[in-house]
This record gives sequence, structure tokens and C-alpha cells, in this order.
Amino acid sequence: MIQQIVKPLALTATLLAGASLAATAQARPMTPEDVAKLESVGAMAISPDGTRIAYTTSSLPDVTTGEKNGSFQSELKVATAPDTARAYLPDDISPRGVAFSPDGTMVTFLWSKGDEDTAVWGIPVDGGTYRKLAAVKDTGVRSYEFSPDGSLIYMLAGAGEDKQRTTQSKAGFNARIYEEEFRPARMFVAKAGMEVDDEPTEIAIPGYVSAFDIAPDGTFATIDTTPSPLVDDSYTQKRVNIVDLATGNIRAVVKTPGKIGDVEISPDGSQLSLIAGVDMNDPAATTLHLVDTATGAFRALNAGAAEAATDAEWLADGRLAVTVDIGAQSRLRLYNADGSVAEEIDPGALVLTGVEAAGGKLAVRADSPLHPSEMFVWNNGTFDRWTNHNDWLSEITFGEQRTYTFTATDGQQVEGVLILPVGGVPSGGAPTIMNVHGGPEAHDTNGWNTAYSKPGQVAAGQGYAVFLPNYRGSTGYGVDFSKQHQGRYTDPEFRDIVDAKKALVADGITDADRTGITGGSYGGYASAWGATYHSDEYAAAVMSVGISNQVSKFGTGDIPYEMYNVHSRKWPWDDWLAMLEVSPIYHVDKSNTPILILHGEEDTRVDPGQSLELYRSLKVRKPDVPSRLVFYPGEGHGNRLAAGRYDFNLRMMEWFDTYLKTGDRRAEMPGTRPQLADGAKGAKAKDTDNED
Repeated sequence: MIQQIVKPLALTATLLAGASLAATAQARPMTPEDVAKLESVGAMAISPDGTRIAYTTSSLPDVTTGEKNGSFQSELKVATAPDTARAYLPDDISPRGVAFSPDGTMVTFLWSKGDEDTAVWGIPVDGGTYRKLAAVKDTGVRSYEFSPDGSLIYMLAGAGEDKQRTTQSKAGFNARIYEEEFRPARMFVAKAGMEVDDEPTEIAIPGYVSAFDIAPDGTFATIDTTPSPLVDDSYTQKRVNIVDLATGNIRAVVKTPGKIGDVEISPDGSQLSLIAGVDMNDPAATTLHLVDTATGAFRALNAGAAEAATDAEWLADGRLAVTVDIGAQSRLRLYNADGSVAEEIDPGALVLTGVEAAGGKLAVRADSPLHPSEMFVWNNGTFDRWTNHNDWLSEITFGEQRTYTFTATDGQQVEGVLILPVGGVPSGGAPTIMNVHGGPEAHDTNGWNTAYSKPGQVAAGQGYAVFLPNYRGSTGYGVDFSKQHQGRYTDPEFRDIVDAKKALVADGITDADRTGITGGSYGGYASAWGATYHSDEYAAAVMSVGISNQVSKFGTGDIPYEMYNVHSRKWPWDDWLAMLEVSPIYHVDKSNTPILILHGEEDTRVDPGQSLELYRSLKVRKPDVPSRLVFYPGEGHGNRLAAGRYDFNLRMMEWFDTYLKTGDRRAEMPGTRPQLADGAKGAKAKDTDNED
């Protein structure tokens, strides 16, 4: 029997405290400048005795106030109770891989000091300076684990320098061989002590290793391997090996046929929890399995359920805590060691994205419609909030957010997340942005939905409604639902989005003539399809790192087998015309939708040429339709640098304000340079495009 513990009312009241504050005279809508300074909780680790929780925060330099451009930085903090967190390291140290030493006396982390390679560091929990604990010569440490008694530190490190290649490169022989000359990562074990072990011992490991974990008794390790370090192999051929640490022999191989997600070892070492796909055509690792570590035999616990397991953690008593998304909501489910369900906990307005447990304490990382990721601790029937990293959000007026379900053309029920305009929906409906997630093996939850590429509350504050559809192909609704799009590019998946629009119009929420679409990657594909094939439905589109030609996509991306296994289910040469017919470039003649196209120049997942093909076709065949292509130097499949993210957000909103809010599809394009905040570097630069 499942015991349900539901405390939504008290929790919701806590979460909505910020909303009541927002009703004061200081209340204001959210802006792109706000998005640029958001901070969230990242990795978490609980001390062995449960008295402390170490965690990292993640934030970008605030370029809107003149800070130097850069990528995400982290800060190490330690908390002992709600609102007690304090920083443990200087501001210039950006740690990752946070953990506690087995005796709980140190918080440990990975860090690269100056020009040195990444090493394992630690800082005493009771005060003192940080020091290096372990390193590997001439290469960086990627991940690490302590032996249970703390005497050894196991490390996964890079391949090390190829001296012949270095010498030849200096002489000008610097040719780069595509998808060859792979050199595997290496595993080492070092003695832990006051002095750094200068000669750690290398351990023979099978294949290309991406992750490992050490059993609680120190006798074996789990090692995730692939035949090569290619991204495609990591999706389609990753396997979990159980390796005897004394002999180096592989005790068992977990021969799951699908993708591999989170792997955890039970306290007694007899079982693994494994989140994985059920077959090679399963789009995502969402099914929870238990694995016998002696034989590698596995069995699924929630096969066929309309849900997605996302993270797992064993408790000291042998139970397993699992975060599970059920559609756009989430649960914390506790399993007994035999796989039966012990209890299921409803977190109310929270969406759980990670779980950690130690010393009798259980912590979760969670977000909500009113805040990004924060840390909460389970305490006798409620989740107590321990952190608050964006207290200024109390100044913001939020648009109402809720789940919304509609019926697609073929009768399928489809869910999504709806954000209403601040102040409510006007008569005749609001201008509406369909914000389409990528994958499509992903889903949007009813949590925090505002980011540099997600209009969210910024749009709501400017009078827009935003809908995030979990269209066919999405996870969170079961494997069958996520497979419904396979072999059927664009239909029913993108038809679902049009059906969502029609339902929102019928309910008086959306203005049919002022509906736009945006998304990245597969969501960019949906946006390009919306601006061409479904152009009559959308008054404006913003496409990011999206697909425009399924034929050339095959030859220029890095996941051909992934695309075949879980998306197309056929190769381009099986039917060249069919692949063209599901490509936005094939339907440019239908385009009447102003489209902004954004792409990182270093994207290896979706080649920038995909955006160039669509742009060139539009400019030649539809010169009267406003279209613009923006490349971001140094960026890949999505922007990682602060300036690129801020620029993206400004351009996206400016494009929608110009074409969607007005409904004028032939308005003059905005200037090529967006108006930066007054404090940003370059904000005073003259914009000749906006001159009379």
C-alpha cells in the first residue's frame, strides 16, 4: 500500500510569501536584466553524520552591471540549518565535484588553480585553509571518490599529453583528424594524507570510461564505459561494468539495451539502482531498475508507468529514495530493498530535480513557479527550505502559472505549462508565445520556467501568455507517449502545438492572430516548421540552434545513430524525398512569418549550416518576409557565456515585441544591436541602425 504524505497547503503558503510581498509598492515585472543575475543551487553533499550540507551555487557574471563576460561560476557553501549557509572558499575559486571526506572532517572539491591541471582539494569543516589532496601529473582530474576508510582517493583523469603530437604541432603539423585519434581517460588511486601522493597508481579499466563509483565496502566499483568517446556512443552504447578492485577483473556487465542514466550502489553492495531506457528505441533513460551486482541481472520497477524517474539515492536503512516526474509535476518515492513502494511524498508546489541522503538526513534540490533551484530538507512530513539565493524575487509580480491539458486532433490528451500575463488575460485573448522544449525526449515541469532562451515571466510581465507544450515525444508521460513521434517527424509532434494554440484560443486565453513560437534544438526545429509549413498559425518565430534540413542534418551532426534509433527510424537514403518533406527549407514558399534565427558558431550537435540554409532560402525566395540570422562566436549548442545569453534574451523579446505584440508581420526589423542596460559595457555605443 502506498502511503501518501501531502502537505501542499503549508508549503504553498511558504512559497507564495514572495508573491504577497510583490503586492507592495515595489512590485515590478521581471526583465532580461533580472534573468542575467539569477543564482541557483547546483551539487549537494551531506556529511556522514548528517550535521552539515555542502552545496554549490551556480551563477553568471552580471554583464548588465559591467562585470567581465564569462561562463558559469560556482561557490561552495555549507549549511547546518535553514538560512545558516556560509561561503567556505575565496570568491576566485569555482569548485565542482563537492563531497565530504569519509570521516566528515573535510569538504572536498575539484578545482584548477591558476595554470595547474584540475586536482582534488579539501577544506576543514571546522575552519582552516584549503589544500590539495590528490592530483595526476600532466592531466586534470575529472571525478574522484574516496575509499570507505578514507585512506585512498580514486580518480578518473584525462589521457595525458601526447608528446609526439605536441612536437609535430609546434612544427606546424597540426592537422586535426576527425573522429579518430581517441585516447581514453585513465583511472588512478592515490594515498590520502597530509602530503600529496606524487606517484598515484594507474588502474587498468575497460573501454572509454565516463563515470565510476566505489562500493560502500570498497571491494568493487561501477564503471560506465562506451566503445569510443563519441557523443553518439554515449547515447546508444553505454554500459555499466562491475569491476573487482582487488583484481581488476570485470565481475559482471549490466547489459541494458537502452540509454543509461543515474547509477547508485546500495549500502550492502548487493544491488544497484539504475535509471535507464527499456530498449534501444526508448528515447530517454526514465525507467527505474534494480540490478544484482553479483550477476548483472536487472529488472524494471516502473516499466510502462506514465512517469519519468530522474534521480535516486539509497538510504542507510536500505530503502531507495527516487525523484519521479509525473507529467509536469513531481514526487519523492521511497522503495523498499525488494522493489516494493514504501511511500510516496507529494512536495506540493515544488518540482524535485535531485536528491541526496546521508547521516539520517534527506535533502532535495527543487524549484517552483516562483524561484529557481534551492535546497530543501525533508523534516517530519514537510520540506523545509534551507536556502534563498534570489531574495530580490520578492519584488517581482509573477503571472499565474499552472498546468493545462488539451485534446489533440486525434484524441490524444496532451499537457503543458501555461503562464498567464501579469494582470490577467485581456478581452480577445493575449499575445501568446509557444515555448517548445528540445529533445524531444525532455519535458517542461510546473516549476521555474524563465531563462535566457525561455520567455517565461519576462514575457508575462510584458503582457504575453506563454505556453510550454509537452508534445508527443516528450518524457514524463511514459515510454509509449515518448515513442509516438518516432518515424513521423513533425506530425503528430508539431501538430500538437497547433492544437494547443486552438484550445487556448477557444478558452479565450490566446489571440489567434498574435501567436508566436520559439525553442532551441528540436524546439528550434519546431519553430522553423512553424514559420514555414504552419506559417498561417504564427505571427513571429525565434529559432535557436534548430534543424532546417533533415537530409544535411544527418551528415553534419554528431548523433546519427541516436537520430535513427529514437527519432527518424529510417536513414535519409531510405527515402530522400520524405526527409526533405519534413524539412522547413522544403516549405519556405509558404512562409509569411518573421523569423529570428540564432546559432552558436561552434555547435557540433546541430551544425550552424542548418540555420544558414534556412536563412539563405528565405532571403532568396521570400525577401519580403523579415528574417535575421545571428551567429554567436565561441558558442555551441546553446549559449554558455553571460553576454551571449543576455544578448539572446534581449533580441528574442525585441523580436516578439516588434512582430507578435503588434501583429504586424511587415513591421521594420529592429536595429542590429539591442539596447543594453545602462551599466553594461558597450551600453553607450552609438547604434547607427537606429538613426533617422
